[in-house]
Amino acid sequence: MSVLVEIVAGVREDLAAREATTPLADVRAALADVDAPRDPMPAFRGPGSSVIAEVKRKSPSKGDLAEITDPAGLASAYQRGGAAAISVLTEQRRFNGSLDDLRAVRAAVETPILRKDFIVTSYQLVEARAAGADMALLIVAALDDDDLRRLHDEARELGLTVLVEVHDEPETERAVALGAELIGVNARNLKTLAVDNDTFGRLAPLVPDDRVLVAESGISGPDDVERFVREGAQVVLVGEALVRDGDAEAAVRAMTGVE
Repeated sequence: MSVLVEIVAGVREDLAAREATTPLADVRAALADVDAPRDPMPAFRGPGSSVIAEVKRKSPSKGDLAEITDPAGLASAYQRGGAAAISVLTEQRRFNGSLDDLRAVRAAVETPILRKDFIVTSYQLVEARAAGADMALLIVAALDDDDLRRLHDEARELGLTVLVEVHDEPETERAVALGAELIGVNARNLKTLAVDNDTFGRLAPLVPDDRVLVAESGISGPDDVERFVREGAQVVLVGEALVRDGDAEAAVRAMTGVE
């Protein structure tokens, strides 16, 4: 069984528990109290590199990364550093995240927020928007074509900007055919957790120029950002390097605006 399959199985179990406690109708009712979604695309399409800075405590490949007792404070540092968006990992079992982290970040910053999770149902999209997310991640490897298109359409109906994540050529072709405007190329294979930093350069030429490309994983500093920008990235998503840095604000600033 691949790592991705194991993670999604756990996500579905935790999701069933939340659904049993809070019906979808109740989650939808909370949408009435949420501010309008913030659009990250103008910043992403602007000159120089944009940074999606991630609040990330733990990962399946590296284990514990940082003891983040104040996600709102970290997000505020990211915002001061010029992050174009902030990603909040909400998966509990493997990443030690939660929707409470997202809510705390939302209360602290005006920057667009991405719910980073393994989204496989409509319920999770409504949860994301109700918690204040402006963006949602859909991982092509975790979804068949019908579910991918349905969730992509539902996310957009909710006003969410969708980051569609790919790892190989067939997945990239599916994302392009879907019409995804924002496509993330993850150098980490979620089935094995191996990282191949040549993945982005291999897949970027398959994506039309009118889409926005995000480089994910394998980014430790400005030199990596410069490489991915040369290969076609307009945005970089960075987690580990930022949460382990002693000065998150300066670290984001150093990766922003690279041309």
